[in-house]
Amino acid sequence: MQDCSVTNNLLVIRRIRTLRGPNIWSRKPVLEAWVDLGSLKDTPSDSVPGFTDRLMAWLPSLMEHRCSIGERGGFLQRLRTGTYPAHILEHITLELQSLAGTPVGFGKARETSEEGVYRVVVRYREEQVARAALYTARELVLAAMQDKPFDVRAEVAKLRDVVESVCLGPSTSAIVAAAEARGIPTRRLNAGSLVQLGYGVKQHRIWTAETDGTSAIAESIAQDKELTKQLLRAAGVPVPEGQVVQNAAEAWDAAGDIGVPVVVKPRDANHGRGVFTNLFTREQVETAFEKAVPEGSGVMVERFAPGSEHRLLVVGDKLVAAARGDAAFVTGDGRSTVRQLVEAQLNSDPRRGESHSSPLARIEFDSPTRLLLENQGCGPDSVPPEGATVLIQRNGNLRIDVTDEVHPSTAAHVVLAARMVGLDIAGVDVVAQDISRPLEEQGGVIVEVNASPGLHAHLMPGVGKPRPVGEAIIASLFPEGENGRIPIACVTGTNGKTTVTRLVAHLLRSSGRRVGMSCSDGIWVGARLIERGDCGGPRSARKVLLHPEVEAAVLEAGRGGILREGLGFDKCDVAVVTNIGEADHLGRNSVQTPDDMYTVKRCPVDVVLPTGASVLKADDPLVADMAKLSEGAVIFFALDPEQPVLAAHREQGKRAAYVRDGWLTLAEGSQETRLAPVAELPMAAGGRAPFQVENALAAVAAGWALGLDAEALRTGLATFRGDTTDAPGRFNVLEHRGATVVVDDCHNTSALSALVDALGNFPQKHRTIVYSAGAARRDEDIVLQGERLARAFDRVIVYEDGSADDRAQGELTALLRQGLSAGGRVTDIIEILEHRLAVETAMRLARAGELVVLQTEDRGTEPTVELARALIRAAEGQSRAV
Repeated sequence: MQDCSVTNNLLVIRRIRTLRGPNIWSRKPVLEAWVDLGSLKDTPSDSVPGFTDRLMAWLPSLMEHRCSIGERGGFLQRLRTGTYPAHILEHITLELQSLAGTPVGFGKARETSEEGVYRVVVRYREEQVARAALYTARELVLAAMQDKPFDVRAEVAKLRDVVESVCLGPSTSAIVAAAEARGIPTRRLNAGSLVQLGYGVKQHRIWTAETDGTSAIAESIAQDKELTKQLLRAAGVPVPEGQVVQNAAEAWDAAGDIGVPVVVKPRDANHGRGVFTNLFTREQVETAFEKAVPEGSGVMVERFAPGSEHRLLVVGDKLVAAARGDAAFVTGDGRSTVRQLVEAQLNSDPRRGESHSSPLARIEFDSPTRLLLENQGCGPDSVPPEGATVLIQRNGNLRIDVTDEVHPSTAAHVVLAARMVGLDIAGVDVVAQDISRPLEEQGGVIVEVNASPGLHAHLMPGVGKPRPVGEAIIASLFPEGENGRIPIACVTGTNGKTTVTRLVAHLLRSSGRRVGMSCSDGIWVGARLIERGDCGGPRSARKVLLHPEVEAAVLEAGRGGILREGLGFDKCDVAVVTNIGEADHLGRNSVQTPDDMYTVKRCPVDVVLPTGASVLKADDPLVADMAKLSEGAVIFFALDPEQPVLAAHREQGKRAAYVRDGWLTLAEGSQETRLAPVAELPMAAGGRAPFQVENALAAVAAGWALGLDAEALRTGLATFRGDTTDAPGRFNVLEHRGATVVVDDCHNTSALSALVDALGNFPQKHRTIVYSAGAARRDEDIVLQGERLARAFDRVIVYEDGSADDRAQGELTALLRQGLSAGGRVTDIIEILEHRLAVETAMRLARAGELVVLQTEDRGTEPTVELARALIRAAEGQSRAV
């Protein structure tokens, strides 16, 4: 990037997040840059003399930016009336991406809770291009503010080089664009051209113009030109006579047998490398042989067929496009060399260039071109006489669209040729004088069948109309009506996400589907654990959707993952929002209030398909308000069937889930279906845990939206035990020496309140809890949790959660003690810093008739569950021994 000698602490880009999926800003991928304006925070554009004029002179296309004003020139108006550098940086970054060849238009600039620090958000098509454009935009803005020179043209050229090096080529881009137009999800899998189309079992993969249906055997056949000709000749397809030769002398002997003129070419080369045509003399043939040898594993000599070269594209069993290459000539002026004439008369054509976006390629003096010149008695540095015509390329570029001119018999020949080789996509090279006539009557031939053909000639012909070849390839992979999607349910909220995710996955598995699941406990495909740990984010979701055996996916979406990267998918069939309540992890990433958290948790609802549904908690006002965002249907759930939002929804004939007369009930309008008695739900401790009943309602509503019938839902509910196997650490009720032990992953005020409400339904009088607060909680939230503990428990054993590495040792316990000091029920406060020792102490102190709650650590539930079970087994063993 250009050095403008600017102060380094101005417009500092602190960090950049790549939100690759739907996110809090947009349904499309964006970069989110945290930018510190420094002293420029008090420097609007109208306060810098000449700034706006310099900016518009460098980037006149900014006139097209409508900005919030909503009309052409809107951004210019904002500049003249005064806007701040973060907003300007947003627009410049967008414009530089567009000038580089990746047009985008969405952006935002929003101040954070820290004065002078903004989040600058810009849409991108390719991440590396956007990042480079952002840093270039910073230098440009600073140069304009300080009235320093800035070479916009050179910087845009650098960005175009980035585009050329990292973006998908035209062939792959055309296929991807066609897929997206059909609503088929796409995902680039590497830095090259490997792209996944669709999800799970419905996916296909492409690599340029190859698909996962392209046979490796067929590719090998296509590379072997002699074998290809043998197969085509056997099928009655016209091919030129020829033979493989071992040396230059044999090449000339073969030319004598075949009859000049001949073609000399590698046996297995691609893209015309080392192909020499229309050779008459021994010197020409032997020279061509020597130059063809390095290009392949053997050399062929075959009859030269007069006419133009044509590339016919076959997809499946159809000819979908055809292009002709005409000869390229230059005319001498008596002064210029051939090289100079090529530059002036051919390469000066604006359609010619080195980039993928150019319809025609620049002419270079490669071996075939030099040999062609030698045959005419000249070279690149020769000076042709005035008026003399020099042939530069026999077929130039394949640039003239002739799709509508291809004779039906020729179309049938090339389709058969592709089938004989075994290619699902093939570029068939035909030499003919007139493509509208049958090949047989003009001596036309098929000279090659190519795998992974370039689509450029058909997408951007120099003459004629572009052909929808990307659409044809997509149609061959996804028949009409198919979009490559599998059922996807996404579960988010403050509490209950993992339980609901696990139960929805269980319901689907019970119906016979192979389910991929990602949650805060790990990733599963079917019954197989793929990865253990907190996997409730977009990267884990993408792993599930990448798996070729997954028939349906249930994906947990946590706050952190959404803020870091967005969602791991583009659309979902069902979005479940369990609750927001008092929210959790406030005070981070500019999420200060429950209203801010609404913006995060709404993301799955934003991308529900019109054919899908959003499952929302009716008695949580923020969650219920998301109903207006859903393009699909809405299913409300609540414990109370008369809850006002839910009841009004039913009055409109819409769907809901609730508890009536002790039964989990589904309703559509006035029509009710009973599923199971609450008292018989294993996961809800016989109905004593209302929050678990709510989780069950959310899950069955999601299963209903995914097409499961009542019987399938009943079966799933009956077989989901909600214990340490099915849902470890989610209100697992155990027995230990006559005491009731509850293992639960409650780490915020809402979860703690729900837990306390549930414990009120247990008969035990004395309560003990092992408790701490995990990472990323505000001081005031931890103190509040301490206050609630003091009111609900007799003994509180406070420990230091190992996941809270953002705090000094002792800080968590001090905050909890501050809350506990408010008093209430608590009479015994024990401080044991290490979690395992705290659990062991609680279990040792437990007495018959007591209720003990073991909080799992924030970083994972399994260790606590395993420890509790081990302690119970040990106690049972001691009892038996006695």
